[in-house]
Amino acid sequence: MNNLLRRLLGMSAEASSASLSYEEARELAHHPDPKVRRTLAAREDVRPEILYYLAGDPSPEVRHEIASNRSTPPQADLLLAADADDEVRKVLAGKVARLAPDLSADEQDRLRRMTYEALVLLARDQIVRVRQIISETLKDVADAPPEVIRRLAADVEMVVSTPVLENSPVLTDDDLLEIIESSPTPAALSAISRRHGVRARVAEAIAASEDTAAIAILLANRSAQIREETLDMLIDRAPGIKTWHAPMVQRPQLSPKAASRLAQFVAENLLEALNRRQDLPPETLAAVAATVRRRIDEDGGADIAHRPARDEPPPPSGTPVMADPLEAARQMHQGGKLVEQVITGALITNDRDFVLAALAVRSGMPLALVRKIVATHSAKGTVAMAWKAGLSMVFAVQLQSRLSHIPPSDVIKPKRDGGFPLTPDEMRWQIDFFSSMAEKG
Repeated sequence: MNNLLRRLLGMSAEASSASLSYEEARELAHHPDPKVRRTLAAREDVRPEILYYLAGDPSPEVRHEIASNRSTPPQADLLLAADADDEVRKVLAGKVARLAPDLSADEQDRLRRMTYEALVLLARDQIVRVRQIISETLKDVADAPPEVIRRLAADVEMVVSTPVLENSPVLTDDDLLEIIESSPTPAALSAISRRHGVRARVAEAIAASEDTAAIAILLANRSAQIREETLDMLIDRAPGIKTWHAPMVQRPQLSPKAASRLAQFVAENLLEALNRRQDLPPETLAAVAATVRRRIDEDGGADIAHRPARDEPPPPSGTPVMADPLEAARQMHQGGKLVEQVITGALITNDRDFVLAALAVRSGMPLALVRKIVATHSAKGTVAMAWKAGLSMVFAVQLQSRLSHIPPSDVIKPKRDGGFPLTPDEMRWQIDFFSSMAEKG
């Protein structure tokens, strides 16, 4: 036995590569030391029946090695898919998901069928991280099992559904329309809006929703196919929804009619963007210029950046339209409408003043302090500010890159479960540190 253990545990390079006979492996599989059984479980040259036996080992560390072993037979993978240890199932999820291409529910081959069934079990796992691993692994796999992808897309957890909703080529337009019609979460609708090449039917369904943040993302998606009549319908609703204005002005192939209508209510900097477009005919540019002159005359020379045109319909009920972003944010917060999706839409469309105001209102921090943190380009300070405002770490990532202009290599990423990587005490320290800086400055 001692010689056998030395060979197994790799007393030398030559010994560690030496194969084991079936009788030797069986003897080691019954060894009382879990370290010995774990080392055996990690070997890919062990007979399948030995690996299957070790899948039922009382030690989680041994089962962990079996879950990650590429030589483990499908029967053992199916057994481990229901393992009591979360870490075992997480490791197995990563391995099985990589085997998923070309698998289907009607598999005739018994072993492939077992692999498929293990995948289905893991896609239903009670632990979010297990399902998230499956989703992230399969998100851009063209031949992933459709049944599994549809289940992941319908998952109530954003970290599970978002990767496939945003990326999976397996989801058809009919699949996406069914999800949209089922009253999805705002995060799900936003993920669909970010898909590359959103088709016209899907874009129309998103445009018909009440989710202004998802629509802002759709409008900013230059690959989305938005019919002219769909854009016209959105322009009807747009005067009081400032987060839509910039992406509308920047839409590719903007029709002269749409450009003329946008000129009646968008801010001055966006009017300049309209005038700079090279794809609008001279008569349209002339009409835009005439609309600007009329607005200035009607407003008596006042700032037109935050006013809707007088002949436009009033903004949707409950959406403040005013020159002061801070007051607008306060009113929306009082009405329970200053939610993360709205701030995300403003962030995407570069409405910097409103984002700063929203962070100040939600966090209870002075606007000057919010500006100070952003101006220092501090990743930790920005994350702490998002936390203080009750926003997610996913949003904090966007805030770092889009608002604080932190280089990609320095951006603080979420933990594996999507949470904040800094402790509450660390984030409170950041807020206190910048507060003291602001007082001294």
